[in-house]
Amino acid sequence: MCWGATNPAYLGLYARRRMAVHGDTLEDFAQVKVKNAALGALNPNARYRRRTTAEEVAASPVVADPLRLLDICATSDGGAAVVLTGMDFARRRGLTEPVRIRAVSTVTPRYPNTVLDLPDIATDSAVAVDPPAGTFRESIARAAYEEAGIGPEELSLAEVYDLSTALELQWYEDLGMCGAGEAAKLLREGVTGPDGRTPVNPSGGLASFGEAVRPRRSPRPAS
Repeated sequence: MCWGATNPAYLGLYARRRMAVHGDTLEDFAQVKVKNAALGALNPNARYRRRTTAEEVAASPVVADPLRLLDICATSDGGAAVVLTGMDFARRRGLTEPVRIRAVSTVTPRYPNTVLDLPDIATDSAVAVDPPAGTFRESIARAAYEEAGIGPEELSLAEVYDLSTALELQWYEDLGMCGAGEAAKLLREGVTGPDGRTPVNPSGGLASFGEAVRPRRSPRPAS
């Protein structure tokens, strides 16, 4: 949370800013959902395995203007585990080509941008302001690229935090896959699709899994 704003509220602000500053459209946002739903339909581990059309996204209820219900990922329960070992141990276990971690990066955002670098909002909500010069997501990406010794042009795929369709587009830019305001162009050209140069969220993303934000509570003891 940030200053009392719920996830959909500030995700809606992000979407409105992209529309005002970069010219993104509701159709662009819908196509992110269409892409991720199609990929999730192919993933046997996805929670939602149903393809979605742009028309269905447009017809879903408005949650936080301009975002519709199908623009925002569901909440979910879930769990995951990753086994980390040295290369020698992995090879002894028969893994001749294990996945190798080249870099790990994390950055703590500073006040007042403590959640997602919310845009500055003028008192007149029709006034769009330029995005900040850099976000903490960009700094995470830069640190990881430097440690791994690669650049964004060398990415073969990307899994990003698609809390909303518009936020996935923002990640394209924060990861350096394109310049500011060019994310929708990448999407329209199929660059981030399953057959594109850099597929994004080939698992189906949070659009197909939901976000595990509700920890399961232990039952209360009987009184």
